[in-house]
Amino acid sequence: MKLSIHQHDRSSAVLLGMACGDALGAGYDFAGPMPPTAAVGMRGGGGAHWARGEWTDYTALAVPVARAAADGLDLRDESTLDLIVAEWVDWSTTAPFAGTQLAAALSAESGRPDSGRRNSEPTAAAVRRAARDQHERIGRSAGNGCLLRTAPVALAYLHDADALADAARGLSELTHCETDAGDACVLWGLAIRHAVLEGELDLRVGLGTLSPGRRELWSARIGHAERREPRDFTRNGWVVQALQGAWSAIVHTDASDAGHYRRGVEAAVRGGGNTDAVAGVAGALLAARWGLAAVPSEWRRLVQGWPGLRGADLVRLSVLAAHGHDTNDAGERESFRLHVVR
Repeated sequence: MKLSIHQHDRSSAVLLGMACGDALGAGYDFAGPMPPTAAVGMRGGGGAHWARGEWTDYTALAVPVARAAADGLDLRDESTLDLIVAEWVDWSTTAPFAGTQLAAALSAESGRPDSGRRNSEPTAAAVRRAARDQHERIGRSAGNGCLLRTAPVALAYLHDADALADAARGLSELTHCETDAGDACVLWGLAIRHAVLEGELDLRVGLGTLSPGRRELWSARIGHAERREPRDFTRNGWVVQALQGAWSAIVHTDASDAGHYRRGVEAAVRGGGNTDAVAGVAGALLAARWGLAAVPSEWRRLVQGWPGLRGADLVRLSVLAAHGHDTNDAGERESFRLHVVR
C-alpha cells in the first residue's frame, strides 16, 4: 500500500522504538518500582549482563520475523514459519536468556542437551508440539515472550487488518498456547497498525476481532490499566499485565508532543518488574504514533544487538517490512540484503 510521508516516518520507527525501550529496560529488569522522578538511562547490566544499549531476547526474536516480512513472505504460511523457527533456533543456541515456555519449545529443535534429540531442519510444527507439551506439563503458557515479536507483523499487514490478526495469533501460538497470549498479540499489533496509519494511540481498536466474551474481558483489562499506574502490574511477566503496564505508562504520561515517546518509555521502566518487555511494548507503540524524531538521538546511537545489527539497520528493516508485499520494492530489498548482516 502507498504510505503518506507521515505514515512512512511512523512505520520506519516501530522496530527502533521497540528496541530502544527494550534496551533501556534491560538494565533495570526486576529491580523493583522507582519513584516518578528517578533518572532512567541506558546503563546495561541486568540479570543477563546486557551491554549498554543492547537489546534483549525480545527484540532478537522479532528480527527473523521482520526479515521474512521484508522479503515479502506471508507470515501466515507454514513454510515462512519454518524459516523463522530455524532462525530462532540458531539464536537460542547462544542466547543468554530465554523464558521457560520459549526455551522448552525451541529446545526440541535446537539440539540442546535437555532436548534429547537433534534435528538438522527445525520446523514450526515440531516447535508447536513441544510448546503444547510444556503447556500441558505446567498448565500455563501466557508469558510475555510472544508479544514483542508481533511488531513486524503489524508492519507487514498495514494493508490488511484481518490478515494481521491471523498472522499475529499464529505466530504467538508457535510457542504460547493460551488464548490470552494470542489476544494480546492481536490487540497490540492492531494498535501499532492504527498508530502508523492514523497517528492515534488506541488499544481498543482491535477489540472487534475478538469473540464477544473475550472482547468484554479485554475491555475491562484495558480500562483497569487506565485507572492504575505501571507499578501496580507486578505480574508483568504475564502477557496480560505486560500489555497493561505498557498501556498504563502511555496513558499516564504527557501526550502533548513527541516527547511522549521518552516520557512513556521511562515511565514503563520505572514501573519495575519485567522492565525490558514492558518498555519495549510501550516503545513500539509510541514510536508508531510519533515517528523517528521522537526516539532520543543518544538511544539511537547506542542501541544494538543480535545478530550484529544497530539502530539504523532496524529502521531499514522496518521500512522493508512495511513494503514487503509491494513488488516495486524488489531493488530496495536486494540493497538491504547486501548491506545488513543476515
